[in-house]
Amino acid sequence: MILENTELLTAFKELVAKIPQLKKEIAKVIVGQESVIEEIIVTLLAGGHCLLEGVPGLAKTLMVNSLSQGMEMRFKRIQFTPDLMPGDILGTEILEEDHETGKKFFQFNRGPIFANMVLADEINRTPPKTQAALLEAMQEKIVTYGGQQHPLPAPFLIIATQNPIEQSGTYPLPEAQLDRFLLYIKLGYPSEQEELEVLEKTTGTYKGKPDAVFSAKDILNLQKLTREVHIDSQLLVYINKLIRATRPENSEIQAVIDYVEWGAGTRAGQALILCAKARALVKGRYAVTPEDIKTLAFPVLRHRLSLHFRAEAEDVRPEAIISKILESLPIHASK
Repeated sequence: MILENTELLTAFKELVAKIPQLKKEIAKVIVGQESVIEEIIVTLLAGGHCLLEGVPGLAKTLMVNSLSQGMEMRFKRIQFTPDLMPGDILGTEILEEDHETGKKFFQFNRGPIFANMVLADEINRTPPKTQAALLEAMQEKIVTYGGQQHPLPAPFLIIATQNPIEQSGTYPLPEAQLDRFLLYIKLGYPSEQEELEVLEKTTGTYKGKPDAVFSAKDILNLQKLTREVHIDSQLLVYINKLIRATRPENSEIQAVIDYVEWGAGTRAGQALILCAKARALVKGRYAVTPEDIKTLAFPVLRHRLSLHFRAEAEDVRPEAIISKILESLPIHASK
């Protein structure tokens, strides 16, 4: 156990202490959006993938690119379009010839998915068939082609961006794929002062570039440490109750009964625990607090609740349901 080994713990503490420096490097390019950047880092440390939603022009792509520059990891960007095919993401087999023997054979040519950090830009601009090509990669971290399995590099993180569904020319993501995203992060407009700073920096001569803070090995070590962060047994019980309270057949919360068609599965509880541990580490702690759980309940659950027609008719959003659940379930940790 890392937390029981003094020498290892000292080395990992040095890594954890560098997380604020990573935020500072990203801030050279991105103004504000601290909570969004923190949640992306949480996703990385928890070993999952995240979906980032915001209207065009909020620097989603620039944010992910800046994060990749803050880490010495291989980065690839895939622009999703209506005509994008699965082979454009995963790779294809091409016919090669051995010049010595004259024999021909098929060689797998790896696609852009074979990187440590993959930006799936505007993922909802492409049809479900192509979106589904990411499912195995996201869950198993391998690509199967022609009966052969090709492991993806470690660490492996997909950050998908999408424009709001209400905009024309978009395709809703399949529920099975939505559930594979650890967090669903919503990017809002900047404050007036932040927007003023953006306008000033981006129309002048200022050219900020993040310096690399972490290597791929550092991230793997931090992911290992994340799983060893302590979580109180009562907080585990609370998370279990929280997840079960999202299901109409188990819930006593009226908002859930009235508006939810089906609630979150067990994967949501696993995601909330891992993300809470990662957030504790980002904050420099080695134990989860109730605040970690409350803060991350929204990005963990908002894409895992299916609301029926009454919610749509009355303009009830998942965030409102999650708020009601959190209000109805008191949270305590033993001392």
